[in-house]
Amino acid sequence: MYKILLINGPNLDLLGKRETDVYGTITLSEIEKTLTSECNKSGDKITCFQSNAEHEILDWIHKSKKEKYEIIIFNPAAFTHTSVAIRDALLAVEIPFIEVHISNIYKREEFRKKSFFSDIAIGTITGFGLTSYEVALISARSYLNKDK
Repeated sequence: MYKILLINGPNLDLLGKRETDVYGTITLSEIEKTLTSECNKSGDKITCFQSNAEHEILDWIHKSKKEKYEIIIFNPAAFTHTSVAIRDALLAVEIPFIEVHISNIYKREEFRKKSFFSDIAIGTITGFGLTSYEVALISARSYLNKDK
């Protein structure tokens, strides 16, 4: 059984309503239900958290070490391109994480092509909608199983 933390950044609470041509019609609630269901089948525990506030994301990352999360699946959303503070927090807690994006950030505006997290993540999954999260969950388990 693994303890997994899913963190979603700003505006992801608007999934299904916002820019459906880019992000699709699936809601964040549906993504969380899908991942929770998959974790329940395997006996893993997933905690889902979303915030539009950088300091709340920082607080969750800080407490993730104390709460003994083994891996983080993280969609930083707009913070991908702006947050040195979140980057520093992820480095400080030393918990492996997978960076996830619904859209392909490399096919979008120039400013979206730079991530503050890709070089410190164990991997990045981008451009597959809901499937990006499902692949991240499979990848998280695979990563955690590698030493067993």
